[in-house]
Amino acid sequence: MDDVEVAVVGAGVAGLRCAALLHAAGRDVVVLEASDGAGGRIRTDRVDGFLLDRGFQVVNPAYNALRAAVDVSALELQPFPAGARVLADGGTHTLADPFRAFRLAGASALSALPRPAELWALGKWAAPLLTGLQKEHGLPRHLLQGRPDASLRVSLDRAGAHGLLRATLERYLAGVVLEDEGETSAAFALLLVRSFVRGTPGLPRSGMQALPDALAAPLAGRIRYGEKVDRLERSDAGARIRTAGSTISADRVVVATDPWAAESLLGRSRLAAPTPKGLVTDWYTVDEAPEETGILHLDVRAERGPAVNACVVSAAAPSYAPHGRHLVQATSLLPASSEPALEHEVRRHTAAMLGAPEAGLSLLRRDVVPHALPVQPAPLRFRSPQRIDEVTLVCGDHRDTASSQGALVSGARAAHAVLASLSAVGDRP
Repeated sequence: MDDVEVAVVGAGVAGLRCAALLHAAGRDVVVLEASDGAGGRIRTDRVDGFLLDRGFQVVNPAYNALRAAVDVSALELQPFPAGARVLADGGTHTLADPFRAFRLAGASALSALPRPAELWALGKWAAPLLTGLQKEHGLPRHLLQGRPDASLRVSLDRAGAHGLLRATLERYLAGVVLEDEGETSAAFALLLVRSFVRGTPGLPRSGMQALPDALAAPLAGRIRYGEKVDRLERSDAGARIRTAGSTISADRVVVATDPWAAESLLGRSRLAAPTPKGLVTDWYTVDEAPEETGILHLDVRAERGPAVNACVVSAAAPSYAPHGRHLVQATSLLPASSEPALEHEVRRHTAAMLGAPEAGLSLLRRDVVPHALPVQPAPLRFRSPQRIDEVTLVCGDHRDTASSQGALVSGARAAHAVLASLSAVGDRP
């Protein structure tokens, strides 16, 4: 039987961050991962020369927990344009940040001049964010203290927000929080808006897999792949972790799987997993790129198709496609207990958003991810308890905010809690 100080179950972003901090502190740690690689919900495959992430996702360099965990410059981020092309009932409009996407902003000025009332209402909605924009730490508390948290829909209604700007904001955020009913915490939505203002999201040159690979790099030889944990048991010394092929004794255990796997392992009485939010990403190849910037395309028409967003990925991230070929993604939502949108309907909608012929879109792969994110309703709970008992902790985006920032923060919190716990009982003889 193997004997370690700390066993981390799950090599997702949270588990890797937790294990790396424990290892850096000199603790004997092992990571047990059921799959064949690091990353959890962040994985990348190479298919016919294309890089396909398992569901469309991006890296936001504004996340301070990300900058603390990895060398962001080493990811070689390929940024998306800071804006969106919006298909509305009155035509197509381009909304862009004039400081980060000057060329696109010129088109924005010509195509969609927001009414002063729309700008005023959104400014009112974002007021708590504006007063705390420079805060590196404590911003969630600042937002919650500024006014009682409500759902995004209710908070926008209270601010009097309407028109194209509100519709664009809601549709843009729907692709991030993976729901379009406006039930997500407004405070969380403000945190997301702040991160997009402060940083330009992009894709690593070698795919999203580059992020977990960077987190796993300090843990060489300490991650056991293909080792699914079947059972956790308390012991006199701490805990026993049983897998199909081994038993491991550990002083402390950190369960860093997704919340649904954690509930299955620990039991619902000890950890009740939140409702999942899912997504479906259809990856298409095209012979000719419909546009050359990679800008995100949104549809805010009253009658629209199933895709929440689409873009020419290879226009922003050329490394994602072989030379001379182009990669398009279209993402649709997958609410709990629902069926994925029909692919031919997504393809038709994608063609309409991009202004491209439907026949030119050739499906490369469909990723159905039913457990992409936990719900993040109001009121925002950004520091949920992580301790299950004296020797067991959990970490992940379900313990903080539903984002890679939240996962990294939760992993660090768990590591610090483990270190404090081990120090309190003294080092091993």
